[in-house]
Amino acid sequence: MTQSKKIVITGAAGLVGQNLISRLTAKGYTNLVAIDKHASNLAILEQYHPMVRALRRDLAERDSSGAARWQDELAGCDALVIGHAQIGGIVPADFVRNNIEATERVLEAAVRYGVPYIVNISSSVVNSMAIDDYTETKKAQEAMIISCGIEQVVLRPTLMFGWFDRKHIGWLARFMQHIPIFPIPGSGRFTRQPLFAGDFCEVIASSIERGTTGNYNITGQERIDYIDLILAVKRAIGSKARIQQIPYRLFWTMLRINAIFDKNPAFTVGQLKALVTPDVFEVIDWPGLFGVRATPLQEALDTTFRDPIYSRVALDF
Repeated sequence: MTQSKKIVITGAAGLVGQNLISRLTAKGYTNLVAIDKHASNLAILEQYHPMVRALRRDLAERDSSGAARWQDELAGCDALVIGHAQIGGIVPADFVRNNIEATERVLEAAVRYGVPYIVNISSSVVNSMAIDDYTETKKAQEAMIISCGIEQVVLRPTLMFGWFDRKHIGWLARFMQHIPIFPIPGSGRFTRQPLFAGDFCEVIASSIERGTTGNYNITGQERIDYIDLILAVKRAIGSKARIQQIPYRLFWTMLRINAIFDKNPAFTVGQLKALVTPDVFEVIDWPGLFGVRATPLQEALDTTFRDPIYSRVALDF
């Protein structure tokens, strides 16, 4: 069934955006606009979804010289999905530019063009005890969007994994496939509540279809220790790597050394600190509230890493 709503998605070439567009097109949505500044990842999106209007734009810029203004894409928009975010990295200014300044530009345009509805993709980190550049700028971003005056739903997902995952679990899985020994910091007994991106995108689609409003913590329904999560990933990809626990301080030192040579590392000291922070997030009945199925964890991992098409696609950093 064809869906005529015009949906504009920022950060569309990232994990959530790629998964969301895959699911929205499957549901019959034909008027989708994907905006992202990452050239190679946007090219991947266009390869698999050539009918989607894709624009390579830096949302932190007010205007795009020599190209169509991305702001004008919000004219006639029925729903704006704000999904752009700086998730990793070691440069504080990047978090401010991509999470704060870009959001200011998007909201200016949304108000100007009278966008009626926003899906505010926040993060569980706004309720976290962690203090880092990502957490602080995501808190500010969420508050900024809430205060813009546009009707919206606020979704706060926990750590996600799924197709197109270039960081976190996706990166760990690819790393595991190429090494004989996989290191685990400390005991590895850090509680995680991973969320399948496919399920989260179903929540977004449901929100758009129903016009849902309010604030919701979208948490993985299963709690699992990090070391057990790694073992589940190992089963899903069929890896023969040996899982090896190493002292936390040594692990931290290895990451610091890596950051000297890699200016955009996939895993940073800040993310390590967040990994071992003892956060346990609220679990609500989001499957019932949004009318979607929560995919069991091992099934979701198998879907992620064994899909005949999307499991072979790796986004760039």
